[in-house]
Amino acid sequence: MVKRPTMPSSVLFDLDGTLLDTAPDFIRCLNRLRQEEGLTVLPDAAIRDSVSDGARAMIQVGFGLTPEDADYARLHGAFLDIYEASVAEQTVLFPGMATVLDWLEAERIPWGIVTNKPVRFTAPLLDALGMSPRCAAVICPDHVSQRKPHPESILLACKQIGVPASTGVYVGDHLRDIEAGRNAGMITVAARYGYITDRQAVSSWGADHIVDSADALLSWLVQ
Repeated sequence: MVKRPTMPSSVLFDLDGTLLDTAPDFIRCLNRLRQEEGLTVLPDAAIRDSVSDGARAMIQVGFGLTPEDADYARLHGAFLDIYEASVAEQTVLFPGMATVLDWLEAERIPWGIVTNKPVRFTAPLLDALGMSPRCAAVICPDHVSQRKPHPESILLACKQIGVPASTGVYVGDHLRDIEAGRNAGMITVAARYGYITDRQAVSSWGADHIVDSADALLSWLVQ
């Protein structure tokens, strides 16, 4: 375990699977599309761990299709339309995460979001949850030329907040999050409670610290 900075200049979060439990809405939307296509619903567990890999993974899980397949584009578009229309019906902060955010704000440590989720979905989701005014920065792929694991989005967030990346923390539930944070020079925390198929593999990601809950993240931050 790497000791965190005495007082982090900022804490940045990945969105899906790290800050927010968005899986219930993704599961609901994918199963609705399956039903519209005459298929039965899939169990939650068959979908949940693929959420952090985005809509492409959802279509592969739900229909066994890749972008090269003839029906992929139609189903991909239909899935995104369903999700956009009901982006925040069941999404919530992960247990304990509200306390983490309250602590950061009480300590006057700015926090933000760096996600590969497009603005089209991120902005209405944060608005619906009343989180937009609280974020010091929200960086989506629309704002940069290169997505994570490239560090551009993290560096942009730090620039917007006005803090050095080297004294901040980035928390994510995917290997690309840890790579992006490390490439930006931040201390990295792997959220093993997120959407991860092989939890044992997390120890090989090279994160500075691993947490199994938001409560554990808070304990590490306040040490």
